[in-house]
Amino acid sequence: MLLDVRTYTARPGTLKKHLALYEEYGFDIQRKHLGEPLAYLVAESGKLNCYTHIWVYQDAADRSERRNNLQADPAWAVYLEKSANAAYLVSQENQLMTPAKFAPLK
Repeated sequence: MLLDVRTYTARPGTLKKHLALYEEYGFDIQRKHLGEPLAYLVAESGKLNCYTHIWVYQDAADRSERRNNLQADPAWAVYLEKSANAAYLVSQENQLMTPAKFAPLK
């Protein structure tokens, strides 16, 4: 199992606008190719103006295939263009992680 943990930071005052844009144009097409996310989380304390989503893959090859299919979808390109033009996001962090053997995900 491979977890793709992605954290994005939005400019102050734009997080809700970005999430609305993503919900309208990005979420369904991403789910079409990547499946259901394990979690979609918005920061309530600590580093604010952030959200994290976690996607689950069988392995690196599965992740690569699904993400390549997503990138090839014209609807995803539409979302990426709208997101870039809105300029709400200022950073992205990405970690690939595996569960510890003593605490497997169910």
